[in-house]
Amino acid sequence: MEDTMTEQLTRTLPLLDEAGRATLFTAARTANRFADIPVTDAELREIWELARWAPTGANTQPLRVLYVGAGDARRRLVEHMDEGNKAKTEAAPAVAVLALDTHFHEHMSQLLPFRPELGDVLGTNEELRTSTGRFNAALQAGYFILAVRALGLAAGPMGGFDATGVDTEFFPDGRWQSILVVNIGHPGENPWFDRLPRLDPADIVRWA
Repeated sequence: MEDTMTEQLTRTLPLLDEAGRATLFTAARTANRFADIPVTDAELREIWELARWAPTGANTQPLRVLYVGAGDARRRLVEHMDEGNKAKTEAAPAVAVLALDTHFHEHMSQLLPFRPELGDVLGTNEELRTSTGRFNAALQAGYFILAVRALGLAAGPMGGFDATGVDTEFFPDGRWQSILVVNIGHPGENPWFDRLPRLDPADIVRWA
């Protein structure tokens, strides 16, 4: 009887409490203004240290992160943001450019040691490599945003930028391709727009 109870306990995953669920999901918002509170390099490292453990297909892990500091690097990034995103990107305490490593397959012998030949398969099949990389990088971008929130910070993810310009500016060898820019910090004054509606579960969920 005791062994059965122990086995049941080991199969039970911990539940987030209501506060944790609110932080990550139900109360989470995209921040548009940030307080003048620095985000430290240690905090930025901790974001990735948390996000990197989330799963990807075949453990491909194609996402790469460029943290853009203040000063000249930020100015160069802001030049490629859409007009409505320039001021908040310039003012954000920290900014991350999330990118796809188009040569992610080169790490497969390390990441999937029981099937290292997958790297060769991906290397010779551009269509498969591209679709696999884009899907899993987007998945990791979502994990990255959740990690920002889990560490008590606000995220302002933006797709409004000139990706070709950002890539030319920061990734000139062509290996990394930017997919998302994320402003990071503590929410400032009036940081949120009004929450937009969500579709009703009846319109989304089906049961078979």
